[in-house]
Amino acid sequence: MTLSFTLSDERKTEELAARLAMIARVPDIILLFGDLGAGKTAFARAFIRAWSADPNTEVPSPTFTLVQPYEAPRGPVWHFDLYRLGDPDELWELGLEQAFAEAVCLIEWPDRLGSWTPADRLEISVDLCDQDGSETGTARIARLTGFGSWRDRLAALRDGP
Repeated sequence: MTLSFTLSDERKTEELAARLAMIARVPDIILLFGDLGAGKTAFARAFIRAWSADPNTEVPSPTFTLVQPYEAPRGPVWHFDLYRLGDPDELWELGLEQAFAEAVCLIEWPDRLGSWTPADRLEISVDLCDQDGSETGTARIARLTGFGSWRDRLAALRDGP
């Protein structure tokens, strides 16, 4: 199942992230695709704040650390940014296997996962677009594709953010 949402501003991105945080559960894997500046980190930040029920949670980009774990009442969430990853074998050192087993994982640049890509996952592709949905403006279009258990759970989002 694939759903598409036009996100006219950052508030709409935050709303979609919060709705996903409500239906997410440990150990979900959410893969964030998109070009630099497309809004992947903004989405992850909003998701983590909604998941932790704390709008003031500081959520820096893990661009240089590659991973940033967060503790929350509903369980841990790990935010990965694999842009600088040199080799998929380095994922073991980052604790990816542990995170997959016991946390919600948000992964930017998931194309670097290689054979680590799980079958049960939610893929979110974020692209710049015009308000009318064409691919040339400053709004975003988010395409959500569910695999495994996410196929059925995406039905809860059909009405949009």
